[in-house]
Amino acid sequence: MKIGIFSGSFNPIHTGHLIIANYLCEFEELDEIWFVVSPQNPLKSKRDLLSDIHRITMVKKAIRGNRKLKYCDIEFSLPLPSYTIRTLKTLKEKYPENEFYLIIGSDNWLIFDRWKDYQEILDNYPIFIYPRLGYEITSTNSLNGKNIQIARSPIIEISSTFIREGISKGKNMNYYMPSNVYRYILSKALYQPQT
Repeated sequence: MKIGIFSGSFNPIHTGHLIIANYLCEFEELDEIWFVVSPQNPLKSKRDLLSDIHRITMVKKAIRGNRKLKYCDIEFSLPLPSYTIRTLKTLKEKYPENEFYLIIGSDNWLIFDRWKDYQEILDNYPIFIYPRLGYEITSTNSLNGKNIQIARSPIIEISSTFIREGISKGKNMNYYMPSNVYRYILSKALYQPQT
């Protein structure tokens, strides 16, 4: 099977993530998308990161009922910080019958040369790059990747930061994520201002 690896903090997961995953399954012919919740992204601050269990629960709630979207906890058994190359290699060893595709936004593509062992990723794994507003990709040849594809998915400008800020200000953010995820956030009083 062709499996897309969509990893991130998912702090929280939102409609934009789900639209991109759905697009890649339906229009780019990936069989499944595996959401990999990262315990620690080495290029991001952990300051605003919600606990692992809350982020995992929200991802599971968000994808419930869609047989093409799966949750994968592989990074919680690997050393920290979480490096994509280590995740991809472990998945390839564990599930050799599958072909794994890395899914990243164009914002991450523009700093891809800062990723650990990025050339090894380029040499061994196909990459789908989805568009992000303000991060236009004019060429994929700059890093010499052989299997890089630009996904023509809709540009969804919803960010987890925007959602967190809205919730902390008491705004109704229901339509930015699945309603069961939003209900979970409210029931646990997540992203509330610190008092």
